[in-house]
Formats: sequence, structure tokens, C-alpha cells
Amino acid sequence: MFLNHLDMSIIKSKKIFCGLLVIALMAFTTTDTVKPQVITSSGEHSEMSKITFEAGEEIVYKLYYNWNFIWLSAGEVTFCVEDDGDRFHLSAKGRTYKSYEWFFKVDDTYDTYIDKTSLLPETAIRDVREGGYTLYDKVTFDQDNHKAVSLRGKSKDKTIRREYDIEAQMHDILSVIYYTRSIDYENYEEGEEFPVKIFMDKEVWPLNVTYRGKEPNKKVKGQGVFKTIRFSPEVISGDVFEENTEMNIWVSDDENRIPLLIESPVSVGAVKAVIKDYKGLKYDFEAKVN
Repeated sequence: MFLNHLDMSIIKSKKIFCGLLVIALMAFTTTDTVKPQVITSSGEHSEMSKITFEAGEEIVYKLYYNWNFIWLSAGEVTFCVEDDGDRFHLSAKGRTYKSYEWFFKVDDTYDTYIDKTSLLPETAIRDVREGGYTLYDKVTFDQDNHKAVSLRGKSKDKTIRREYDIEAQMHDILSVIYYTRSIDYENYEEGEEFPVKIFMDKEVWPLNVTYRGKEPNKKVKGQGVFKTIRFSPEVISGDVFEENTEMNIWVSDDENRIPLLIESPVSVGAVKAVIKDYKGLKYDFEAKVN
């Protein structure tokens, strides 16, 4: 009976770790209400007023999955920023621990190249290996002409080319994280909702994020107590998230604006991402209380 229940839970949870990676990737993504970037009358993108990260930054998160009241250390995801001339190279690499691979093995890599002044994506690459599922998707963004070209298939050498219409200032799942870290949230009111739009999986995903206010003494496991800002992004219901699921994200209330803790229930259990390590921050990490 236990094994049958376990088998059914594994089948139902096939995309749980993928959802966990998406949670860590999305972080806080309010892009349309406050725009430190503007588009000039000529259609060109102006420079961001302040960029809160720099090349050399690296942040590691430990990912947990709660199943039947037991928290399992599922894996890690590492975010890096590298210099690439007039672009930043953003990357996120997610891996399951060997102790978790009996449940579901994941080896995902995301790479996005963004313009250094507008922080808009020029190229975004997803190389996904989740259980027996594989996906390679390279998207080239033409921000001026509002087009996205995707080379998508089971592997890099087996892709189909498709072109999509997109809206102005369109982000991918990685670029929007770094873009929103440059937004000033001081004028936001508690309970206010903001829209999110990213291009992924052949379509634009419009969601809402609710600003929950500041929490000045938030404890983060293994790291201490921090001054934080909390957000609740809306999620897409389906295999991973049930309808009306609320995700909670706490980010550092300092000039770095880095996500510290991310929690969400899923269709089977709950998941969370906890900051494990960081280096190369652009500013002094002043959010830590003790």
C-alpha cells in the first residue's frame, strides 16, 4: 500500500522540482508599474538609473521539498553574473542532490545575455533535463521590432524554428529578476498588486504580484535574521501549483535586493528555496541584523 501511494505521488509530482527551480528563478518580478527604464521617442531604450548587481556576483540557494511532513534537501540552484563586453551573461544552474535522484533527477541550465544599459534580454537559452524529459530552447529577442525567434526541440541539434510577436520591453525568466532588483519599492503600498510579463514556453505569461510590506526581523535558516521586503507572486495552476496558491518571497531590504527565502505550497507537499551562500555583491550587505 505504501509503495503504491509513493508511486502515485511520484507520478503526480513529476514536475515538482522543475517548479521549485521556477520559484527560485522568478524571485520577485514586478516589472510594469515602476520603470527605471524608459523608451525614448525614437524607440531606443535609455540607460537604467541604477543597477544593483555587477559581474562576479554569485548566489546559491538550497532547495527543499516537503512530502508527508518530511522536509527533504532536494538540490541547489546557483545564479551567476559574468561580463560579456556590452552585455551581462546571467546563468542559473539547478541540480538535484544524489540522495534525491531516486525521486526525480534534475539537471537544468539557464543562460541569458542582457544589454548592460537596458537590462533587456538579447538571447535566452534553456537546457533542461528532468527525469526522462529533455528540452533545448534558444530564444533571440528583437526588442525594437517586438519579435522573438525560438529554436526549440529535444536537444540542441534537433530544433524547430518559430517566430513570435512580443510586447515592448519583454523579459525572460532570468532577465526580469535582475531588472526588478533595480526598482525602488519605497513608494509601494502594502497590498498593492503589480503585473508581471515574461516570455517562456512559446508564450507571454501575465501574472500579478502583491507587495506585502517590510518585515524587519525575518529569520532565515542557517543565515540569521534580516531586514526584508515580502512579495506574493501569483502562480500558474496546473501540475505543480493548485489554483489560488500563494507564493511568498522575502528579499533583502538593502541596495542589493537579493531574494533570501522563497516558500510555496505545491500540488503535493510544499517547497522552499533558502539562500545558502553569496559573494561578489555590488553593495555592502546591510540587510543582515545578526
